Amino acid sequence: MDAMALTSTRPSVVTAPSEVVPEPANPAWVRPTLLALLAATLALYTWNLTASGWANSFYTAAAQAGSESWKAFFYGSFDAANAITVDKPPASLWVMGISVRLLGLSPFAILFPQALMGVATVGVVFATVRRHFGPAAGLLAGAVVALTPVAALMFRFNNPDALLTLLMALAAWALMRAVEAASARWMALVGVFIGLGFLTKTLQVLLVVPFLGIAYLVAAPTSLRRRIGHSLVGLGAAVLSAGWWVAIVELLPANARPYIGGSQTNSFLELTFGYNGLGRLSGEEAGSVGGGNGWGATGLTRMFDGGVGGQVSWLIPSALVLLVVGLFLRGRQPRTDLRRAAYLVWGGWLVVTMLVFSLMAGIFHEYYTVALAPAIGALVGMGAIEAWERRGSWVGAAALGLATATAAVWGFVLLSRTSAYGDWLRFGVLVVGLLAAFVLLGSRGLSVKVFTGVAVAAVVAGLAGPAAYSLTTVSEAHTGSIVMAGPADATRGGGLPGFGGARGPQGPGGPGLGAPPFGRGGGFAPSPQGGRGGVGGLLDASTPSTAVVAALSEDAQSYTWVAAAVGSQSAAGLQIATQLPVMAVGGFNGSDPSPTLEQFQQYVADGRIHYFAGAGGGFGAMAQMGGSSASSEIAAWVQENFQSVTIDGTTFYDLTQPLNGQVVADPGIAT
Repeated sequence: MDAMALTSTRPSVVTAPSEVVPEPANPAWVRPTLLALLAATLALYTWNLTASGWANSFYTAAAQAGSESWKAFFYGSFDAANAITVDKPPASLWVMGISVRLLGLSPFAILFPQALMGVATVGVVFATVRRHFGPAAGLLAGAVVALTPVAALMFRFNNPDALLTLLMALAAWALMRAVEAASARWMALVGVFIGLGFLTKTLQVLLVVPFLGIAYLVAAPTSLRRRIGHSLVGLGAAVLSAGWWVAIVELLPANARPYIGGSQTNSFLELTFGYNGLGRLSGEEAGSVGGGNGWGATGLTRMFDGGVGGQVSWLIPSALVLLVVGLFLRGRQPRTDLRRAAYLVWGGWLVVTMLVFSLMAGIFHEYYTVALAPAIGALVGMGAIEAWERRGSWVGAAALGLATATAAVWGFVLLSRTSAYGDWLRFGVLVVGLLAAFVLLGSRGLSVKVFTGVAVAAVVAGLAGPAAYSLTTVSEAHTGSIVMAGPADATRGGGLPGFGGARGPQGPGGPGLGAPPFGRGGGFAPSPQGGRGGVGGLLDASTPSTAVVAALSEDAQSYTWVAAAVGSQSAAGLQIATQLPVMAVGGFNGSDPSPTLEQFQQYVADGRIHYFAGAGGGFGAMAQMGGSSASSEIAAWVQENFQSVTIDGTTFYDLTQPLNGQVVADPGIAT
């Protein structure tokens, strides 16, 4: 392979907006290698895909609802009868809802779109990096993204993070095209991707925005006035592409739409800036559970500590080294230097997102870190090629050697946190990586062939650890609301203290709460799906028996909701199994004031709900930060006023059968 073919021939400076930038030379090996990378990524992300069953049943139930009702589809309702929405905007549910409409409800229909998003993300990162750093940089960047363990987890899982990560990568791609051409149209496209990201997971998408804007204002080859104007175009496009949906939700009367899950005032704006927004930073999230330090210690080392480190941090030290070196090497280039702009985009993405994740005091899950994967991959690919091109200088050689050494040492540390692979892998990574680093440090006299061989060894050493974690991840099932990549004995510190960590009823966080909301003695048998998702079952749905499904399905057309249950995961198992609407009382945490006791009593009086699932109660003994007590009031009222029935060992209350033939209202409620 010709060394010159590894790098782009595209000029890194654009001198005028009208200049046509030619495509770089396209060596014959690039296309088949790219196709092989994408095919391998697809194979990795679809291997054993359906073992996770319904994955996060909370979102699966909402996707099922959206496949049955266009109103539920539009709002992101949890149930097809539109009692309450999920606690996120609906964009990721739109993708799954369409898939279920086309393919029918199945684990494949739910999870395959996520795998395609993963392959697309790898392709987008490749295309963005290749354009200014050459095909080898793009391929390395794509491979790093594909093999990041948390990416192998979340691109096979149905949380919104998969779509969010793809949309952020697309925004970075469009931004680099905008900088290259000083184009308002490309900036508008950046805004569209940001807006769609907002409709996926609200404010998290804004973490990449500051340095997208800075890169354009710094490097676009046009006047400052036009650069500001084009940036405002992008901002306007973002507002429009997200604001239309927000405006509809906020302006419609509350009785014309479902309740906004996760809010205390039935407001999407409150959800955005409270529970899903500033509350995540401050820890003041009304209605959340856990409280205190339940989401782990904050600090600058959070991305490297405990269970988080093995998810994503393997190449973060190397990425930071290469970022600093890259900015240093491009420091004297003209303002419009496109490579420096790329370092600003991807480096800003990595640093800002890392800092926010590290310091946020509110709800934080390890899988959030999938948002870092594209930035890490891009910086490793770009920085490695930048240093390769200058391997004859002490700066280039030192950058390659230091990046390789840090990857080897940190990989050894992470692999030492698990016994899953024995000693051979961690010591192999350390020895091969350090030997390669030593050779690269003195590489100025090496031939291209020898240098290339050493560089390949360095890449293999750097990717061996995350590849092992990723292979372990795809070989296991992952279910529930809290999931982690990698081997079980390395997932330390996940979940909530005293509630079984992230691995089920008896995880590393301590003993679980006992029976899940629908466990025997008050509910369903534990889900057979297995995996390591769920805090003692309280964050994972269970699978009802055929007898329960038959009972709830009987005469279902006579009711708006065949059942009600406290908490969304408690309701999800029933809804998925019956494919009929089940009311999630109190939303995800059971802490939303939807419905109120008065509203629930009216639903019962109107004959709209058949059963109430017993032994639910949301999150029970877990600390709740404010929020509504309506779900507890409803559960108490039901237990005092209606006959309990046992169906195949499962306790329900029949809301059509009051005790002694009459219903006693709450003393505080007028009859």
